[in-house]
Amino acid sequence: MKKKINEKIEELNERVEWFYGEDFKLEEASEKYQAATKLAKEIEADLKDLKNEIKVIEEDFSKE
Repeated sequence: MKKKINEKIEELNERVEWFYGEDFKLEEASEKYQAATKLAKEIEADLKDLKNEIKVIEEDFSKE
């Protein structure tokens, strides 16, 4: 099941919070950072797709 954008953003926020929490371990930081970066790129792509969908809908309505 594909996650919604808001679910991904919530997950990203949780991942970022880890860096400020008591569970932070330098040994895990690189891996956690890479995972957070990948998730951020997914969110960015999802938002871009959504923006394109909105433009298509706007164009359809402007033709009428």
